[in-house]
Amino acid sequence: MPTSSASTTDSARPSGGVQSLERAFDLLERMADAGGEVGLSELSASSGLPLPTIHRLMRTLVACGYVRQQPNRRYALGPRLIRLGESASRLLGTWARPYLARLVEETGETANMALLDGDEIVYVAQVPSKHSMRMFTEVGRRVLPHSTGVGKALLASFPAEEVRALLSRTGMPAATDRTITTPDGFLAALEDVRRTGYAVDDNEQEIGVRCLAVPVPDSPTPAAISISGPAGRVTEAATERIVPVLQQIADELAEALASQNHS
Repeated sequence: MPTSSASTTDSARPSGGVQSLERAFDLLERMADAGGEVGLSELSASSGLPLPTIHRLMRTLVACGYVRQQPNRRYALGPRLIRLGESASRLLGTWARPYLARLVEETGETANMALLDGDEIVYVAQVPSKHSMRMFTEVGRRVLPHSTGVGKALLASFPAEEVRALLSRTGMPAATDRTITTPDGFLAALEDVRRTGYAVDDNEQEIGVRCLAVPVPDSPTPAAISISGPAGRVTEAATERIVPVLQQIADELAEALASQNHS
């Protein structure tokens, strides 16, 4: 788990920081890392904060609707966070559009940005190709990860047991006769992503369409960018040319996100 501001010393805290706010946000992030539901003792063990402090902060978060207390007295992330997350996703997509536009200019194909939201992939931004024959994915569309290039790119860094658990929850329905429909087959595809540095959707979501995708490194939330186009244009030869461009723009987007995060 990444080191959080709640466990830093006063001297390491950013100038002008409000300790209780830093601690509250740190607890929310720890809850998310733990799957969305935790007990006070778990939060105390992971954060190093005393139980009375955590209890006071959680009471405030519950009163505001950002956390709810379960019947079993454990605490879960609350519904008010959904609206914040959706707004942040839209803003992230808007902010990424100039990078996607460059991707279209340099590759000639439609560019997308997608996030992992729960067990699903959600597309948050798209810049269409200028070709008359081009691929459209509606912003806000949700798809299952196993049949998409962005899904493979996003899940390649996850432990195998987490991937298997996700696939057991979603199932692996076939979108086409090329869709991977077994956990072992999907894990083998993720191994290819780790080996090559990019993911491919080869007619797996839609016949006649190929997509190439890469993760955005160190993104504050798991994110990937991709290009998609007709299989007749996104050939093996085109892949060799496009992948370095995808990786370069993903790196630049990651740097921009990191600088915004620390500004």
